[in-house]
Amino acid sequence: MGAVILVLDDDKDITNLLRIYLEMEHYEVHLAHDGEEGLKILSNIPADLIILDVMMPKKDGIVVCREIRQGNQTVPILMLSAKAEDMDKIYGLAMGADDYLVKPFNPLELIARVKALLRRSGFSQSTSGISQEGLHVGPLEINKQKHTVSIAGIPLSLTAIEFDILCLLCSKPGRVFSSEDIFQLVWNEQEIYQSKTVMVHISNLRAKLDKALNGEKMIVTVWGVGYKIDY
Repeated sequence: MGAVILVLDDDKDITNLLRIYLEMEHYEVHLAHDGEEGLKILSNIPADLIILDVMMPKKDGIVVCREIRQGNQTVPILMLSAKAEDMDKIYGLAMGADDYLVKPFNPLELIARVKALLRRSGFSQSTSGISQEGLHVGPLEINKQKHTVSIAGIPLSLTAIEFDILCLLCSKPGRVFSSEDIFQLVWNEQEIYQSKTVMVHISNLRAKLDKALNGEKMIVTVWGVGYKIDY
């Protein structure tokens, strides 16, 4: 079997449909229909990717996502929601989701996003296109083969998207990357450019770096232009 995927959605028609499509791609699929059941499965079966509905009984998707990230798990999370408003999407991403898909969706689009997230997470030994195996910027050390980041020897827990953004910025310290540059180079998908998606992931990444560096800034915003690593 391929990657292990956990699907959390209280709509059994959706979970059964996703199981069919995912198993056609040779993924190992586990289903849960509420947040508590999903977390229990996750504690016993390490997943390579989680598909997570926002609206669920007992614990909703936002709570589940937050608990997973608070446990320092970097497993990619694809969030599903019937809500299309920007603030709902931004809130889901801010809680640590890697991607967001609005219902109703085309199952083939979901499969494409699953494959992209797995590539970014290193499951298929793929990266964002930066050739260096290791990157060193100041106290920051990135090992692309192991998909790890450390600051002064202390491990830093990043999601797959955050890892790829950091690799991109560190590949050319001092260079300013626009939000559109980052979206095209990291997401590498034929999608409409979404500046708010980039902004939320940059904000999450910056918060983790600032905390690890005791408040010292490493990602700098060049207003009206983009972002850069400056150390």
